[in-house]
Order: sequence, then structure tokens, then C-alpha cells
Amino acid sequence: MELTDKTIKLLEKQGFVIVSTINENGGIHSVAKGIVGIEKEGKVFIIDLFKNHTYKNLKRNPIVSITAIDENSYDGFTLQGRAKIVPREDIQDHLVSKWEDKIIERISNRMISSIQKGKKTNDHHEAKLPKHPKYLIEIDVDEVEDLSATFKINS
Repeated sequence: MELTDKTIKLLEKQGFVIVSTINENGGIHSVAKGIVGIEKEGKVFIIDLFKNHTYKNLKRNPIVSITAIDENSYDGFTLQGRAKIVPREDIQDHLVSKWEDKIIERISNRMISSIQKGKKTNDHHEAKLPKHPKYLIEIDVDEVEDLSATFKINS
């Protein structure tokens, strides 16, 4: 399924998205993860640093959804599709580099914000994360639901 420019733009500007999978009991498991690549033809690439619930759920059932909302415009989308697990050694180098760049940008922005606010902090959560991704989630998008708020103007 081809993704619209509006969908791609919103996803690219998100620091993270909510990734939902189905657990062994048929329940929903949701977690925040970062997108490292989007193809207009309907592929989304997400790095995962851990091989925990999401990994186990996708091994059992590849059905997945991604949800992102822009808190300022209230635009949002849920993408549904099927995931393929790509082992660490098979992840394309440019996707790993993009993930590393995002981490550096996030740490830098947090530090600058702390300095501007006069806060002293040693909390840099990203610095505590594993240095290398465990695997990549490659999602083939089947359906896109537009969650954008629509407002009617009453005359």
C-alpha cells in the first residue's frame, strides 16, 4: 500500500511511535519505539534494542500496528500490517546510522533544553540503552487509518 506524503511527514517527525502486537493470550501489547526508515511504497522500519515481548509476539504472530499522533495539530495515523524480523547482522548500515543519529540528536536536544531551563541533570536515558540494536522490525503496511481530528464550525 502506498503511503501519502502527509502520513510520511507525520511519522518522520515523531520521536517515537506506539507499536502494538498481540501477546500469547490474544491481548494487546503496546510499546514506544523509534522509526528509522519509511518507504512510500508502504514499508516502515523500526529498530528494537531488546528481544523481549514485542520480539516474542512477532515471532508468534506478525500482525502489528503503529500509532502516531501530533500533539499540536491532532493529526494522527494508525498503520496496520505484517512484520518481518530482520536479524541484527542483516540490518542495512544506513538504517543503523539513522538510528544512531536520532539518539545523538535526542540527547543533544535534552541537554540543550536542560541548560536553557537552568536544570542540572545527569539523566540521559539514551546513554543507558544497549549500544547496538538486537533486530529490525520491517513492516509491510496493509491499511492506514486517519485519526486526525475533524472539527465542524457551527454557524
